[in-house]
Amino acid sequence: MTEIKLIGESLPNVPWQDKPQGSDRVVWRYSQNPIIDRNPLKGVARIFNSAVVPYEGKFIGVFRAETINGVPHLYLGRSDDGVSWHYEEERIQFVDEKGNEFMPKYAYDPRLIKVEDTYYIIWCTDFYGAALGLAKTTDFKTFVRLDNPFLPFNRNGVFFPKKMNGNFMLLSRPSDSGHTPFGDIFLSESPDLVYWGKHKHVMTKGNNWWQSLKIGGGAAPIETTEGWLLFYHGVTGTCNGYVYSMGAAILDKENPSIVKYRSENFILTPEEWYEERGFVANVVFPCATLHDADTGRIAIYYGAADSYVGLAFTTVEEIVTYVKATHQLVGDDNEIGMR
Repeated sequence: MTEIKLIGESLPNVPWQDKPQGSDRVVWRYSQNPIIDRNPLKGVARIFNSAVVPYEGKFIGVFRAETINGVPHLYLGRSDDGVSWHYEEERIQFVDEKGNEFMPKYAYDPRLIKVEDTYYIIWCTDFYGAALGLAKTTDFKTFVRLDNPFLPFNRNGVFFPKKMNGNFMLLSRPSDSGHTPFGDIFLSESPDLVYWGKHKHVMTKGNNWWQSLKIGGGAAPIETTEGWLLFYHGVTGTCNGYVYSMGAAILDKENPSIVKYRSENFILTPEEWYEERGFVANVVFPCATLHDADTGRIAIYYGAADSYVGLAFTTVEEIVTYVKATHQLVGDDNEIGMR
């Protein structure tokens, strides 16, 4: 049997906690969750649905911060260990490519992804309706905001961590002007972050209750020997509102609009108090991972109940083996996504 491996860089200081003895979970929670509690800094009531990356031997993150007037903005945080975080007191200041102030009206659910030598932030913003905001930085001091990549309405923009055939690759979830009681994941390409095309369908909502309403991209896809490992969220409707759970799929390495494997089961669903009880109850929302190619360890950061940040763990061998073993073909996921 071929060994399943991560393709990427070593990260020996990746946050980690061994699986509890006797547990049969393929993804397990950090015992000290939540790692970010309510009222984490002055003027901010809650931090959740945020993204982190390794940086200069430590960690840096872009965080969704709900300010005390209820408007979400993006804040920068730093950590020595990826668990305990310290934040800059002022929100991230964006400028345009000429250096002029270019601040969004609001910003939420960021992803932070390094492509080559540049870090890209993509988030949900106001562009006469919910749309994708985009910015770049090389030093986390100057943040250059770029043009909105798509028209409204769109959410859950997620870059791949490498170009393919010279193009940036972006997952997104077209939506509507409301809370979107529907949604599939699509793939788009761009040679320059200005012109986007070659749009393809990737995944539709699932047949199972936990993802029967809509789905959306989560953390940046992780390159493995089996394909691109994608953690995503699936949503169901109940008599008491939506429930957000975490799922996993493996996309084809050369044609990532093709789903090779997709687990019929959720890998994490609201069960703990900080996931079930909060500003928005019953939410597990993955936005980022850290991973070490040498050990195969993966740390998953997720928003919990729109109030906290949680941390969970798995290994590439465990999660990929599980996804393949529990694979369920959904709709036309295994097609190239063009009509």
